[in-house]
Amino acid sequence: MYRILLADDEGIMLESLKNIISKNFAGQCEVVTAKSGRLVIEQAEVCHPDIIFMDIQMPGINGIQAIREIRKFNTSALFYVISAYDKFDYAKEALNLGVEKYLTKPVTKSTVISVVQEAMEKVDKIRASRSRQLEIQEKLEIIVPVVESGFINNIMFQNDVADLNYYKLLLDIREDYGYVMVIEFGADYEDGRLVSPVGMSVKAQEFYPEMCAVVKSYFSCITGPIMSNRVVAAVPHAEEKMAFEERARIIETAREMAARLEERLQAKFRVGIGKIRKIEDLSGSCQEAIRALGDPISNVAHADDLRIEGNYVESFPAETEKNMFRMLLRGNLNGMVAEANQFFDWMVQCHADEKNNIRLKVLEFVTWGEREAFHLGAVNYGFSWRRDYLDTIMSLNDYEDIRAWFLEKMMQVCCSIRDRNEEHSESVVEKAKAYMLENFQKEISLDDVSKEVNISPYYFSKIFKDESGENFTEYLTRIRMDKARELLENGSLSIKEIGVMSGYSDPNYFSRIFKKHLGVTPREYRERYYK
Repeated sequence: MYRILLADDEGIMLESLKNIISKNFAGQCEVVTAKSGRLVIEQAEVCHPDIIFMDIQMPGINGIQAIREIRKFNTSALFYVISAYDKFDYAKEALNLGVEKYLTKPVTKSTVISVVQEAMEKVDKIRASRSRQLEIQEKLEIIVPVVESGFINNIMFQNDVADLNYYKLLLDIREDYGYVMVIEFGADYEDGRLVSPVGMSVKAQEFYPEMCAVVKSYFSCITGPIMSNRVVAAVPHAEEKMAFEERARIIETAREMAARLEERLQAKFRVGIGKIRKIEDLSGSCQEAIRALGDPISNVAHADDLRIEGNYVESFPAETEKNMFRMLLRGNLNGMVAEANQFFDWMVQCHADEKNNIRLKVLEFVTWGEREAFHLGAVNYGFSWRRDYLDTIMSLNDYEDIRAWFLEKMMQVCCSIRDRNEEHSESVVEKAKAYMLENFQKEISLDDVSKEVNISPYYFSKIFKDESGENFTEYLTRIRMDKARELLENGSLSIKEIGVMSGYSDPNYFSRIFKKHLGVTPREYRERYYK
């Protein structure tokens, strides 16, 4: 149905327009009339018309003023002006207000019918556009939480800069810095700590959407999934540092948020807030926020108030140290060596007379690196395997000899991690490819294959793309297309049979996919091959 509002101070004109529209568009329109500017505004507020025919000269509020008022609460209505006054000023002002057409009285029946048809088509396009927008919005409502969970998962566990940049693009994060809040919930306090029985975890799944909505009403943030009895929220921040006044305001806002959550969700809440870090280093802010949750004084605590970690008391290349271990954990040999050399240069330049401290720092880095590699499964551990480390490092007096020993050990660790990552990826991908080659005729999905190789779908998708150069769907489709071509070239099977044998039960879908990848339909391919 189309809602049409007719506005004219002449009763005969109103009745004539109403009769033409009602007779020619019976069952399609709901027609309402008004004889003054005030009445047309009131009717527009009540019936929300799609199309409005407006006379310019009406008693009281004229047509131009009425259009201006209606535009304030109805931006989608289509206006058609009908006037006995063919004045340029009126027409110009009407067009400035977005009027579709300016019609001069008398208006013929055929003109009215033509204009109404044109208006209906425009209304259909507006409705279709709105429907598409709502559909997109609905899809985004489903997708965004998944993307946000991936972002939080990355900053907490993977720390992959390339993926983080992708998430920043998807979530429109333009800031380079941020901090993390960890929101903890439970049924009640016990010895100053929140207790969260199993029943609370079940209840949390029910109140999670509302919880996220409340958190986002106080902070512009990205929220992650429920992990035990905690939710991690990352808050982007424009500046590298935070003034005391801003920190105090954030803590107060978090207190208000916690009180609101307790009021709405019938549970107890605590909030730990970490320091500002670069987006790629938010895992550190997350750890600070988790430690801040242990504050016995308040249910909302900020890491800067608690001194939950020490400070460097002198100029120290903390960023270089961090980058060195980031490269090490990725198995990036050249990157790690560059950062290690830079750190060693700093020690020699700034502490040349402290050889034992330099030796100690080198040993610390090597043992720390080996420990990280052990936790990744890249190296094994034997209690006596390091028996010569201390004697060796103490016997080296030349700084370049110390550097060489340091780099050799760090490179061994880095190569072990790199080889382990490559072997793991290769074995997983090769196993996945073998499974796909054996089962491509079936309706297999990413979840099916990731389950077969015992790797989570997200992680499997990433290593498959990195290792093979194409994603799961592209590889599976290529296998199926190769099989389809082989059957089309060598057999006399029907197109439907070939589709099923290639993994496509729907022959129409098979033809569309085949044409998309080879430029011709299966039938055209066969005819061309046997021509």
